[in-house]
Amino acid sequence: MKAFLILEDGTVFTGTSIGSQKEIISEIVFNTSMTGYLEVLTDPSYAGQAVVMTYPLIGNYGICHEDMESAKPWPDGYIVRELSRMPSNFRSEDTIQNFLTKHDIPGIAGIDTRALTKILREKGTMNGMITTNENYNLDEILPKLKAYTTGNVVEKVTCKEKYVLEGDGPAVALLDLGAKKNIAGSLNKRGCRVTVYPAFTPAEEIIASHPDGIMLSNGPGDPKECTAIIEEIRKLYNTDIPIFAICLGHQLMALANGADTHKMKYGHRGGNHPVKDLETNRVYISSQNHGYVVDTDKLDASVAVPAFVNVNDSTNEGLAYTGKNIFTVQFHPEASPGPQDSGYLFDRFMKMMEVTK
Repeated sequence: MKAFLILEDGTVFTGTSIGSQKEIISEIVFNTSMTGYLEVLTDPSYAGQAVVMTYPLIGNYGICHEDMESAKPWPDGYIVRELSRMPSNFRSEDTIQNFLTKHDIPGIAGIDTRALTKILREKGTMNGMITTNENYNLDEILPKLKAYTTGNVVEKVTCKEKYVLEGDGPAVALLDLGAKKNIAGSLNKRGCRVTVYPAFTPAEEIIASHPDGIMLSNGPGDPKECTAIIEEIRKLYNTDIPIFAICLGHQLMALANGADTHKMKYGHRGGNHPVKDLETNRVYISSQNHGYVVDTDKLDASVAVPAFVNVNDSTNEGLAYTGKNIFTVQFHPEASPGPQDSGYLFDRFMKMMEVTK
C-alpha cells in the first residue's frame, strides 16, 4: 500500500506503508545510528516524534526483545529507506514490520531518506504527517502540521508507581523522566539498590528516603514545559546528596539554577557524536538524543561551569556544579556506543557517593 510523508513546508515523499496504517502528525527528526534501531524505537525520549533512520537498511538483524530500552516503542512514526523483511540473526524473535504493527505505529519505507535528512538539516526540524490517504488535501493538512506541538510528554512516559531494583551497595533514587532501562541497569550492576520514582514525585519523599545518591534520567520534550518538576529538582539541589543527571535531567537541573535552554536547529540524535571532557581533554564517542541544549553564555560560574563540549558544534554537553556534589551530561553514558567510552561516569558517581557517605 502507498504511504505519504507530508512536511509542513509542503514537501511530499511517496513510499510504501509499513506497520500500522493509521494517520499521524508528529515532529520529524533523524537519527544517524548505523545499528541499535530497536534501542531507538524503545527510547522514551522519542515520544511525540517520528524518527527517520539515515542508515539505509533497517531491520536486518530483527527484533531481540532483551535489547529493548523500555517495555514498548515510543515514536509516533518510523521512516526508513529499506526495511529488511527477512532478518538474519540467531537472537532474532520478530521482524520490524510485525513489531510496528503490534504496537500500532505507522511508518513509511522506500523514500529517499538522504534527501529528507538534507531538508531537515537545511531548514531545521519540522512537523509532518504519515498517511495512506491518496486523496490528501495539502490546504487542509499544512495548517494542522504548523499547529502541532509535542506538549508535556514526560507525563506520558514516566513510570506510574515507584519500584525497586535490589542491591547491596549504595541506595540510589532514580527520577524517571523517561528513563531507559540501562540507566537503572548500569547502577544496579555496580551493586546499587535503585529505587525508581515517577517524574512528579515530591522532592520531600525522595529526600526522606535518605538515598546515598540521586539520578535524574533522560526524557522527551521541551524542558521548559516541565515547570513543576523543575521546582522539585531545585529542592534536591539544595541538599548535600550527590546528584548525577543525563539528557533531560541535565537540562532541568540547569533550568532549576537560573540557566536557560533553547531548541536546536535539528538536534543531536545518533551513536557517533564526539564529546570532550574539559577536565582531561579526552574525547569520547557518545550516544545522543536531544533537540534542546543549555545556553552556557547565560550560566553563572558561581553555580556551574561547563564540563563537556560537543566537538562538532561546540554546544554544551555537561556541567559541573560549583561547591556541590553534582555533575550532569547531555549525552547517554549508559548507551555504550564506544562501547565503553563514557561508562566511567557511572564510576565517578559511585566514588562521589562513597566519599560523601
